[in-house]
Amino acid sequence: MPDNGSYKLAKQIVNFSLEKKACDVQLFDLRKVSTISDYFIICHGESDVQVKAIANAILDGLKKEGISVWHKEGYDYLHWVLLDYVDVVVHVFQKETRQFYGLERLWGDATVETFTE
Repeated sequence: MPDNGSYKLAKQIVNFSLEKKACDVQLFDLRKVSTISDYFIICHGESDVQVKAIANAILDGLKKEGISVWHKEGYDYLHWVLLDYVDVVVHVFQKETRQFYGLERLWGDATVETFTE
């Protein structure tokens, strides 16, 4: 994946999520398969507390760099938090919710990078 601005942002988000021990972090390059966004990041936490910690780490880390989220949702129940940075969209799930929705299957044509600690 080329090192463009949106990829750089995506990698920052990956790093912030890994700092909070996010599980199975995947970065989907959507540029050749969709116009919805350049990249999707999908990860999960083991509890609502961890999901919130991951989402907050991303929001706070990017805010310190002057990057604000365009839209966010899911903070009420913390089963699926969506953070939309326009060119990069982040999905932070609880494990069971991630398995149920299976977003990975929907974007099977995209190039995927997987990250662990």
